Amino acid sequence: MAAAVNALNSLLRGASIDDHEEALKLANAAIGNGTAGSASPEQLTALHAKVVALLKLDRFDDALRTVAAGGDALAARTVLERAYALYKTGDLDAAAALAASQGASHRALKHVAAQVAYRTEQFDLAAGLYAALGEDAESAPEAGVGESTDVRINALAVSAQRAWQGRGSTTVSAGQDSALDAGRREDLESFEAAYNAGCVAVARGDVAKASILLRRAQQLCEASDELSDEDKRAELLPILIQQVYTLTRLGRHDDAAALQKAIDASECDGSVKVVAATNSLVIKNSSSSSPTSSNPYLAQRQVDAVPASPSGSDRLFSHQARILRRNQFAIELQCYKFKGVLGRTAKLLKRQSSTRDGDSNKENENISLATFPDVVDLGVFGAAAKAELQTGKDALRRILPLLEHRPDDIGLLLTAVQLQLQAHNAEAALSLLEAYFRRAEDATATAARDARFAPGLVALAVAIYKLQGRHQAVRTELAKAAAHWQQARKTPLSAPPASLLRAAGVELLHSQDPADQAAAASAFETLHASDPADKITAAGLVASLAAASATDSATTPVSPAQAARQQKLAASLTPVDQLAKGIDVTSLLQNGVATLPAPAAPAKSKKRSAAATVAATTDAAAAQPSAKKPKTGAAAAPSLSRQARKLQAKAAADGSTSTFDPNKKMDPERWLPVRDRSSYRPPKGKKGRGRRGDAATMQGGVVKEEETLALAGGAGSVRVEKAPQGPSGSSAAKKRKKGKK
Repeated sequence: MAAAVNALNSLLRGASIDDHEEALKLANAAIGNGTAGSASPEQLTALHAKVVALLKLDRFDDALRTVAAGGDALAARTVLERAYALYKTGDLDAAAALAASQGASHRALKHVAAQVAYRTEQFDLAAGLYAALGEDAESAPEAGVGESTDVRINALAVSAQRAWQGRGSTTVSAGQDSALDAGRREDLESFEAAYNAGCVAVARGDVAKASILLRRAQQLCEASDELSDEDKRAELLPILIQQVYTLTRLGRHDDAAALQKAIDASECDGSVKVVAATNSLVIKNSSSSSPTSSNPYLAQRQVDAVPASPSGSDRLFSHQARILRRNQFAIELQCYKFKGVLGRTAKLLKRQSSTRDGDSNKENENISLATFPDVVDLGVFGAAAKAELQTGKDALRRILPLLEHRPDDIGLLLTAVQLQLQAHNAEAALSLLEAYFRRAEDATATAARDARFAPGLVALAVAIYKLQGRHQAVRTELAKAAAHWQQARKTPLSAPPASLLRAAGVELLHSQDPADQAAAASAFETLHASDPADKITAAGLVASLAAASATDSATTPVSPAQAARQQKLAASLTPVDQLAKGIDVTSLLQNGVATLPAPAAPAKSKKRSAAATVAATTDAAAAQPSAKKPKTGAAAAPSLSRQARKLQAKAAADGSTSTFDPNKKMDPERWLPVRDRSSYRPPKGKKGRGRRGDAATMQGGVVKEEETLALAGGAGSVRVEKAPQGPSGSSAAKKRKKGKK
């Protein structure tokens, strides 16, 4: 055994070891037939080497079994190896607990903890760990060669995931993302950094920049001398898949389809295979000539053929799984599977609610806020299934009873609010929203209060208040939301949303209330502490401190330290002279500034009288500046139609100022057609003779004509009915006689 141990030690002293199978063989030979739990240094060294070799060979389960069989001494010696093996096998909770036990003093365990936080989607925590690792990546004695590059690559991946989750630049902890400045020169030197920088650009919506970075990543990967052909194909797969997505977003469907053909689906595995299959399906259906573009049943069959999402450390991220679920629900709704969608969404919502209630007593109870988009999506699809894709009043008639049974369903609530707003019923929409706010504020769970002050719901309430002109209600709502997020526990998932604090600070600055001005200063203080380089935040902080100083100076003088701080902040801003450079201030003062008219109050009736319409038009015209002289006289009269002008001219020719005489008796037959009136006289001429002949066929029957004939011999006379004649009876007889001659 001594010879095997010596051979193992000589192998371990090598500068680089690539033959892990040989290392595993020597470790097994060194272990020999010794006791698995032996605490001898040679035995522990051999077992430790075996564990490392198994990890290098991706045999993570075997490595964990070896550690478990090696006893406590081996477990204490292989904390890093155990944490990494647990992470790779998908036991993320155990890996996080093990890394946290000694992570503060072990640099390698910090890397494992950051990876675990990345896979558990605790991206704020992962960003903080990578920021700490990047600060001393060059100077730390434990730092490895090229560690700073690896840390930046992983930090870019975290930044992309934060942006896809909607937390990239929306929280006060987003200063780390802005400091990364994805896409700078150093990111173009390695394909991993270029790829992650491209993903950051995609997540932030800059698809054109992302396409350039991804193309650069592809070129660097193909030209790499450190990778084998097999490794190149494995590394190129996610790059090509992301390029297909960016080309589709840019509208270059033909290029995306051509690039999709270059992807070999058989070489994909895990989550990459699911994403590749989904993108291929979308590209095929994007063509108008595709049979599935108009047939949802065929599309559903293709979606069902997509591989199932994997589990463990290679599972899909929540935003990816959410997109796939939305696609599935949308296709099922197009296939009229309303009951199935309604039942599945209700079941998933119930599961989310039970999970949230089970975590209500835990320290991280607001982790349910991370699933807030999932809950909203389920509610929206459930509402669509309940309404059976109807809109307007028909949809409201079906959704509102369901909302009474599920008042905390935010997706269902938002759907009802949107339908009310589309029906121009802002009062009813605001009533639904405020009722939910009252219930959430009375709740004891932190997650319910966090959901109540979610930036999207607050923005919706503010928009409706502004629509109604209730500016004080806007300030009250924003002040309450800012106070809630500033008082919340400073956990990674409860970071105050920067967009909400910025909007609250700007709105509260317009208030004359000292309390509102103090709240604005507090909001800008929080934003400035997280990102001192943000000039908008610095300007807001200067304005809020100046307003607070003006209020406090009446009672207490401003301290020199506070005045010096205000001057320092003001000096960091762009000077006013530079901002106003190139602007003719004198011309602006002479010409004035055009102001929009104030919005008119909503009319009680849908129709308005002519006088009200003319008055509103006159007021609007008077409120706007005009460079032309107003028209007077005939030019100022409104334009009339041709028929109206003819009637007006006829009335003027008759000498009457009005076409209506109240003393004149109305014609009782004015509702009858002209030919049916008693005063109707057929026109003269050929057409008139035809109409007079047709008069016998009108209503009322034929009018009989009589004549008097004298009897022969002076016997008297008799009245007989006159024989009817055609329209040209006598002339026709004459023509026949002439023809016989």
